[in-house]
Amino acid sequence: MNRPETGDERRTPLTVSMGARRMPARQSTRQQGSLPTVEEVSAGGVIIRPASPGFEVAIIARYNRGGRLEWCLPKGHPEGTETFEEAALREVAEETGVEGAILTSLGSIEYWFTVPSHRVHKTVHHYLMEAVGGELSIENDPDHEAVDVAWVSMDALDRTLSFPNERRIVNLARAVIDESVQSS
Repeated sequence: MNRPETGDERRTPLTVSMGARRMPARQSTRQQGSLPTVEEVSAGGVIIRPASPGFEVAIIARYNRGGRLEWCLPKGHPEGTETFEEAALREVAEETGVEGAILTSLGSIEYWFTVPSHRVHKTVHHYLMEAVGGELSIENDPDHEAVDVAWVSMDALDRTLSFPNERRIVNLARAVIDESVQSS
């Protein structure tokens, strides 16, 4: 299997913030200590569909640089002049095969990881999305980063997702859904 070049498993969540602020989509580099730091921005989401009971979320599996399989939320870099929302919709569709419609912003997470030549400070903007079409597939992932995709019950995501910061984003999504159900 093709093993994509992703960060290692030593990711450290720094913040979870509500409200998306617009940051440059391009990478910038700054020196910190002996390794340069690269700023990266991505967008993705929690795409849901009704299931009994509750909802399911489409997540992807990929291999990290160390060869470990990681289950995570779909995400990727904005292209050209894409907004974070446009990038999130495109990336989710490419990596999962599922077309979505954005319901709301879930905020952003930041973390650091190191590759041999530099450190990466990454900000990922997340959106709650409703599945509106498509079928689960990794065939349209142009980077071939995703090696598997699955619908997983929201209740099982705490045991399935590899990263605590993404589990917190799913918990925010669950709170938004619960609030929406209670108010209707």
